[in-house]
Amino acid sequence: MTRHCFAARALLPAGWARNVRIAIDAAGGFADVAADTAGPRPGDEVLPGPVLPGMASLHSHAFQRAMAGMAETRGPGSDDFWSWRELMYRFVARLTPEAAFAIARHLYVEMLRNGYTAVAEFHYVHRRPDGTAYAAPAELLLRHLAAAREAGIAITLLPVLYRWSDFGARPLQPRQARFGNDPAAILAMVEAARRAAAGDADVRVGVAPHSLRAVDAASLRELVAGLEAIDASAPIHIHVAEQTKEVDDSVAASGSRPVEWLLSNQPVDRRWCLVHATHMTADETAALARSGAVAGLCPSTEANLGDGIFPLPDYRAAGGRWGIGGDSHVSRDPAEELRLLEYGQRLALRRRNLVAGGAVGSPGSDAVGTTLWTEAAAGGAQALGRPMGALAAGLRADLVELDPGAADLHAREDDALANALVFSGTPGLVRNVMVGGRWVVRERRHRLDDEGGEDAYRQALRMLLA
Repeated sequence: MTRHCFAARALLPAGWARNVRIAIDAAGGFADVAADTAGPRPGDEVLPGPVLPGMASLHSHAFQRAMAGMAETRGPGSDDFWSWRELMYRFVARLTPEAAFAIARHLYVEMLRNGYTAVAEFHYVHRRPDGTAYAAPAELLLRHLAAAREAGIAITLLPVLYRWSDFGARPLQPRQARFGNDPAAILAMVEAARRAAAGDADVRVGVAPHSLRAVDAASLRELVAGLEAIDASAPIHIHVAEQTKEVDDSVAASGSRPVEWLLSNQPVDRRWCLVHATHMTADETAALARSGAVAGLCPSTEANLGDGIFPLPDYRAAGGRWGIGGDSHVSRDPAEELRLLEYGQRLALRRRNLVAGGAVGSPGSDAVGTTLWTEAAAGGAQALGRPMGALAAGLRADLVELDPGAADLHAREDDALANALVFSGTPGLVRNVMVGGRWVVRERRHRLDDEGGEDAYRQALRMLLA
């Protein structure tokens, strides 16, 4: 049965529109989205607040949510990504399946409250602390599927191939034992996850070769070929060029920079998401844009780890598609990620209002908030392999309604609403959130608020931090 919502204002693919009537079919998709209608009809659910498409987080390591704020004390040497990683190793050694589930469920609820409606889980903790396999090798991966289903967020599961400790196929270190697998084992996890998804329209499954330092060329070819045999349209995500040390080590090992090597040696296309891709030459930037792949940008984590700043204006000018991810989840708010993304560009280039107007997937607005939200939503949808990212017929019915009574939205219309959402810095502007035609947040509350979800997260923290 089709039901209808009516929004006084909504952000459509062509830009902001008024008097928008939205038809949602029984399968949880948009059956029709019509602007400039005469008004709500009897039985329509009226949404008085501004409506935007739901946002995808294209990069998540859910367990790292429980580490937020723990690595902010300076050590005896110079702190960077590599010193942060030492804390992560100690933390992950204590992670249990029960804790992984509790952390992920809590995180996904937080994300929903802020306007994320889907997440790509880049999951690399597969084994027991001693490196032996669980009885069900996909145990921890499927805990994230269960957490997503309880929270009500759509999910793209990306079991990670992590075979080596560094370039040159160096063996894994003992503290990396929980990550280790070969392509056949990862492909078996893909099959297990697909069986568990059982045709769920809000679950996709792909793979994630962790990085070029952790996956050799032959293993990468085997993994990609195996995935194509299972699902030729499935997403493929990879960390690449996040750190200058990684770039230097890649050149020393292969004679090529990471993005350069990947584009020359793999069939990189719109199925791929290159996460971070922070350190690229001008030629690499243009080539990545031409490939059709998505650049996965994680501004809060990249700032937290001191990674660097992605060359977004040049990439957009070349037609590149991009999206945002929470990564280590020092932020769970898409508006904050987008604000940090634009501000990083301003700091690097000493100009203002840089991400606006006319790039791929953009309505051509000169408003930065509208452009950021629209492009990130479209790029995230592509990276997750899920039909979402816009209020349009044929896509999943994901939407975010802002609070019509919020002071920072008062007397603002259209582009000014999106600018306020992204740049006012005000938390709690999201009031209601729908995923696949189901309301999962109403009046800022999630049903798990009354069912002890946060208590389980606290218990997991007590165990991990003991």
